Amino acid sequence: MTSVQLPVRGPFSLATGVRFLEGFTPARYRGADDGVLRLAFPLDGSGESVGVAVHQEPDETVSVRVDWRVPEGLPAQVARILSLDVDGSGFGDVLAADPVVGALAARSPGLRPVCFFSPYEAACWAVLSQRTSRAAAASVKERIAQLWGRDCPVDGVQLWAFPSPARLAEVADELPVPEVKRHRLRAIAEAAQDGRLDAGRLRALPAEAALAAVQELPGMGPFSAELVVVRGAGAPDVFPRNEGRLHAAMADLYGLTDPTVDELAQRAEGWSPYRSWVSLLVRAHAAAHPGAPARRLAATAT
Repeated sequence: MTSVQLPVRGPFSLATGVRFLEGFTPARYRGADDGVLRLAFPLDGSGESVGVAVHQEPDETVSVRVDWRVPEGLPAQVARILSLDVDGSGFGDVLAADPVVGALAARSPGLRPVCFFSPYEAACWAVLSQRTSRAAAASVKERIAQLWGRDCPVDGVQLWAFPSPARLAEVADELPVPEVKRHRLRAIAEAAQDGRLDAGRLRALPAEAALAAVQELPGMGPFSAELVVVRGAGAPDVFPRNEGRLHAAMADLYGLTDPTVDELAQRAEGWSPYRSWVSLLVRAHAAAHPGAPARRLAATAT
């Protein structure tokens, strides 16, 4: 076994992230009780797939373990998946400046977005989940991984990586989805192969330009584009303008009556440069307490 350490700047809790991942339908993550996060995924820019075991040490550093060697690019990809590629040392200032956000963060200490393994996989999920339930889409995604992905056992735990872009393009006509989704998935695979869905490229663009670039792909509307940029590329400072449930939770949190998206976006400016992170806090707590008034939820955290 070979391991590499990932630096942690600012608050981060792998255990909190794992708990969130266990309730995140697309991941279908089934964790163990040993504090280790085990993942399998295609390595960015390579036909290779890899299985990793991630553990947070008592000194809060994060260790990534692989079976034999650490492939080039793996530490950076895992850091992006866990949002550890972002300096979070200023996050406390955002929490201190907004009591509502600070209260939510207190209920999920150290929570950062746990992203899709790549913008490519996020885009595939967006297509698979269209016009079907999230549970059904997760089952189809898992089946695709088992049929055409790579078997990557980690610590004796059987894991399957989703097919690489090249492999998905090869088998697109065989995928267990309607023809329109096959077409869209093939286009996504091709875009990933030619660099249009490269995480670094999307992160380097202004948010509006990155979203527009993703929407050039078939089947990628505004909501899906935000998923790809925020949860796929891991952009830390994007306020989702097309997520109604998030907006409803925000309105309740701040006691706003029928706010416009622009008004909510203006409110979220105070979350910068971590607007994606705070959006996750709002979304996660609203999901964990369906039907509970968000203002009462926030108050109980103080």
